[in-house]
Amino acid sequence: MKSKSKAIVFALICVFLWALIPVVAKMGQTGLDNHQFLFWSSLSSFLTLIILLIVKGQIMNITGLKGKSWLHAIFLGLLGTYLYYILLYFGYANAQGIEVLVIQYSWPIFVVLLSVLILNERLTIFRVVSVLLGFFGVFIVLTKGDFSNIHISNLQVDLLVLVAAFVFGLFSVLSKKIKLEPLILISIYYLTATILSFFSMLVFSKFTLPTKETILPIMVNGVFVNGISYLFWIKALKESEASFVAPFVFLTPVISAIYLVLFFKEEFVPVYAIGLVAIILGGILNR
Repeated sequence: MKSKSKAIVFALICVFLWALIPVVAKMGQTGLDNHQFLFWSSLSSFLTLIILLIVKGQIMNITGLKGKSWLHAIFLGLLGTYLYYILLYFGYANAQGIEVLVIQYSWPIFVVLLSVLILNERLTIFRVVSVLLGFFGVFIVLTKGDFSNIHISNLQVDLLVLVAAFVFGLFSVLSKKIKLEPLILISIYYLTATILSFFSMLVFSKFTLPTKETILPIMVNGVFVNGISYLFWIKALKESEASFVAPFVFLTPVISAIYLVLFFKEEFVPVYAIGLVAIILGGILNR
């Protein structure tokens, strides 16, 4: 399989896993706040990755890493597995959900722009149109075609969500530059997230054990939505240019809408099809 084809497959696996975020967040935060949910999810991600390292016989490779590699990986973990989610969950708690989602999905745009500035990738007209079509598709899906659903009700919160989108874009681009085996790299990311979220939970919330209702969504979120998906995302970035991979992520909210229809019997709005077509056209142009 050619590198770009592999990158598409890996990115689409991420899309289908990341699309579960609204489902697990809705189910997992019934008995936990955002700090508690982030800690338990990060911990389950880290434990899953450690088990994979043991099974693959790579656990000792972590101890052989140089200090510079540790610092680089910890910094990226701070960006992409802690700061991004803390700001994002704060946004969901304090602003209109649709408003936050639209701003959140500006991060693939930041990936394209930052890949040009940091990685010296080419910014072609096709990639520009691809990103615009992708964002338009996301906007259509999230507003259900009714643009009056968007209200800038809390500018400060919206700006923090925009910072979160920028942070994840920067995390994705910088992750392409680091030369570490993906499984080891992601394990350090979630070790960082687990430690940081534990202390932020103690400072801004309190230590609480998961309830019976929250264990399953925590495990699904920790093992698949966060842990394993990040492995595929790093692999996708390694196989092709970041600006090529990023627009495929715009499929995520469309799949999320389908999941919500399936799991929570929410209404399927025909305008979703328009958003899906726009995103697919963007993907074809990007390819």
